Amino acid sequence: MKAICVDDAALILEHTISQLKQISSIDSVEGFTHPNDALEYVKQNPLDIALLDIDMPDMNGIALAAKIKNIQPKCAVIFLTAYAEYAVEAFAIHASGYLMKPVSLERLKEEIDYSIAGAKTLPSSHITVRTFGNFDILVDGETVSFGRSKAKELLAYLIDRNGASIKRAEAFAVLWEDGVYDYSMQKQLDVIIRSLRSTLKNYGISEIFELKKSTLRIHPELIDCDLYRFLKGDTDAVSTYRGEYMNQYSWATLGEADLSRRFNELMN
Repeated sequence: MKAICVDDAALILEHTISQLKQISSIDSVEGFTHPNDALEYVKQNPLDIALLDIDMPDMNGIALAAKIKNIQPKCAVIFLTAYAEYAVEAFAIHASGYLMKPVSLERLKEEIDYSIAGAKTLPSSHITVRTFGNFDILVDGETVSFGRSKAKELLAYLIDRNGASIKRAEAFAVLWEDGVYDYSMQKQLDVIIRSLRSTLKNYGISEIFELKKSTLRIHPELIDCDLYRFLKGDTDAVSTYRGEYMNQYSWATLGEADLSRRFNELMN
């Protein structure tokens, strides 16, 4: 297995490389104190695992991991840090491991063994939502087909709201931008809501949608969504963002601008 280690502290880098060379599954290891040098290496050489310091001055380890994943998606990432406050952020992304410095040989070997075995690979999600590019929802790999386009758009907006409740009037304003929310249109909104509930029921995923007397919301914890993983710093999700978000819907331009801003911050 081919590995790299990136750490701006030269002495720590040398120590980690020395430890890696004692692990039988590691065939070769290269060390870098500058993230950009590591990226140039990754562009030209196959790689199985990257051990990355998180706190680095020019480019943090999470941004570096996203760029490495973009070049070599199958590369496993293990984060190394001296600061415990990074733990929550690191565990929120699809990293293969997280180690506190100083790293013992035993713990390092354990994390690498996990990486080889795929023990920390997340299982396939029953419900998957794609927001980068066009919006779609899939159940066990099958794309959900909606009877009404506005029912799909309503679900897309609720996904965008990330679990926050919205009132019926807000839902109406999104679906009919220039419409008047009178009695007739309230009934039309009811038709859309019933259509959405019916579609979700037909696919066996009614539990993701919550309807109360005057509010609607989705349960984000029940779905695997590229948007939510991006917002948590998931390196795989960050690397798949191409500046497009729910292209079908005009109201999504604000969300797209926010995602692009966050993406640029991570990449710089």
